[in-house]
Amino acid sequence: MRFRQVHLDFHTSEAIPGIGADFSKRQFQEMLKLGHVNSITLFSKCHHGWAYHPSEANETHPELKFDLLGEMIEAAHEIGVNTPVYLSAGLDEKLARRRVEWLSRDKEDRTYPFMEPGYHGFCMNTPYLDVLVSQVEEVVRNYDADGIFLDIVGVQMCYCQYCVSALLKQGQDPRSDAAVKALGESVYANYTNRIKEAVHAIKPGMSIFHNGGHIRRGRRDLARMNSHLELESLPTGGWGYDHFPLSARYSQTIGMPFLGMTGKFHTTWGEFGGYKHPNALRYETALSIANGAGCSIGDQLHPKGAMDEATYRLIGAAYREVEAKEPWCSDVRNVADVALLSLEAVSYASGGSNRKDGLSADPDAGAVRMLLEGKILFDVIDAEADFSGYKVLILPDEVTLDAWLAGKVNDYLSSGGKILATGRSGMNEAGDAFAVDLGVAWLEANPYRPDYFRPHFHIPELGEASFVFYSQGQKVALRGGKELGVRENPYFNRDVFRFCSHFHTPSSGEYGGPGMVESESGIYLAWNVFEEYASKGSIVLKETVLHALRLLLPDPALRTNLPAQGVVTLQRQDAGSRYINHLLYAVPVRRGKNTEVIEDIVPIHEVEVELRLPERAKRVYLAPQSVPLAFEQADDRVKYKVPRLECHQMVVVDV
Repeated sequence: MRFRQVHLDFHTSEAIPGIGADFSKRQFQEMLKLGHVNSITLFSKCHHGWAYHPSEANETHPELKFDLLGEMIEAAHEIGVNTPVYLSAGLDEKLARRRVEWLSRDKEDRTYPFMEPGYHGFCMNTPYLDVLVSQVEEVVRNYDADGIFLDIVGVQMCYCQYCVSALLKQGQDPRSDAAVKALGESVYANYTNRIKEAVHAIKPGMSIFHNGGHIRRGRRDLARMNSHLELESLPTGGWGYDHFPLSARYSQTIGMPFLGMTGKFHTTWGEFGGYKHPNALRYETALSIANGAGCSIGDQLHPKGAMDEATYRLIGAAYREVEAKEPWCSDVRNVADVALLSLEAVSYASGGSNRKDGLSADPDAGAVRMLLEGKILFDVIDAEADFSGYKVLILPDEVTLDAWLAGKVNDYLSSGGKILATGRSGMNEAGDAFAVDLGVAWLEANPYRPDYFRPHFHIPELGEASFVFYSQGQKVALRGGKELGVRENPYFNRDVFRFCSHFHTPSSGEYGGPGMVESESGIYLAWNVFEEYASKGSIVLKETVLHALRLLLPDPALRTNLPAQGVVTLQRQDAGSRYINHLLYAVPVRRGKNTEVIEDIVPIHEVEVELRLPERAKRVYLAPQSVPLAFEQADDRVKYKVPRLECHQMVVVDV
């Protein structure tokens, strides 16, 4: 897995003349060197459907007069740069206009547009799959590719004539969502298997990745249809800065090599002439390696084929730093005290029983944001994971438990583990009782919303108050637990006939039952606090959860004074017998309506870190600078101070 990759898009209309006319082998190589790039994903076939090389399995772009793919591969290999090859799998607009019967269709027999106006998606249950396989085989056979990247694919709910016919032959009802979904799973598995067989029959072991834009937590079966993972996560392209840490902290637990894929664009894919600030790419690539990932930066080649110098200066500013840091970033494993049992993952494993209409993945995102801001070392896991290595297991908001998962969680508790559960989490599938003992009995979904939480502990910076909680709460009664805070009811819910002030009704002071309860199993919070934090970000939500984690985790593996927007991870590199403490600090700001950007990097001084390690430290130093740091060792604790943190700093502890 190369650490410094570029994903080079090239989706060029047949209406544009002179395709590749300005390509220069020397200029191409110079730009890769300027960018410190050691792998570049090149293109065989674009979304428009054209090939960028002589082809019998496809049609060469009508305005291309030479083998652009072949010349790029040769140029890259001459300077030691790898060249995976890209084929647009799900989109082929040239063919879509000719074989409309091969397109995916929805329940109303309409095709699925991909962008408007734009492309139309294909169904892999049609003869299109044979066409695609032959295109892949041609590339693998004719070119010295270092991998295959297939784009715009995934499990589909398709109602095309081929899928409907297949369902009817199986005796299934095409009106059944479950039957259509099961067929979609089967079609996707067949597609990935056909591609793997075709590729490995020619070049055994060649890497293959199928990109669907998101690695689905809980779908290890889908993940393992790839040789590695590429986590598409452009912060300015709709993913935001919360998405990658959530995806990475899951991906590293399933034991596959993976990349963090961002983009050089100010906004998202397909943007010509858009550039993000160099500090943004410095931060985003540092975030990748801090989470055990390699790096991939998206670019788009101009139709005339000349590489953009401004882009590769921009990429080089980030990759020059990554190159110096690589020796401390390969073959690492994450150190974590806490595991977040992903709602997305459990929802799949339980057949979707956790999902109510309109419920998003926000509980996972809100929990990860709190853990990052609280400087808690954590993993994101699915139900298949081994729980035993974690001191605390978080069940966010809606993680109800079937009999198998309840048994696994109870075994974890019996072995000394602790749970932090919120909202409906920990309840049985029927949703009428708790499946694990959290010191409370369930009564009903709380009829008041919003309502209020009065903690029996001090909230930093705020003190004592009744704090409004907007999310859905559960009404519970004590059953062996100890109250850490109570619910207070409002005077009434706001409606058209009875309301107060501008927004909602104040607290009446009336006791509404336990709001936060501690028991031998852990701590229970009676609201969907993680979902609410993702949407509203109230400080009291975070401080309440962090108070709970301090009680459950009195001796954490890491303590630091890094501010809230800082990110900290601890990776173990077994081959080097060392720990790598990654410290990052940058503050995204909102530009326009929905774009988060990073421009200014403000240095942070005197960052204190304390680690609890099973081995004694032999040496502590800054990397890649190789500057030694003074440290204190007391029992299993190592303490040191980083004089200056500017964007990203690694601290290495040799043991």
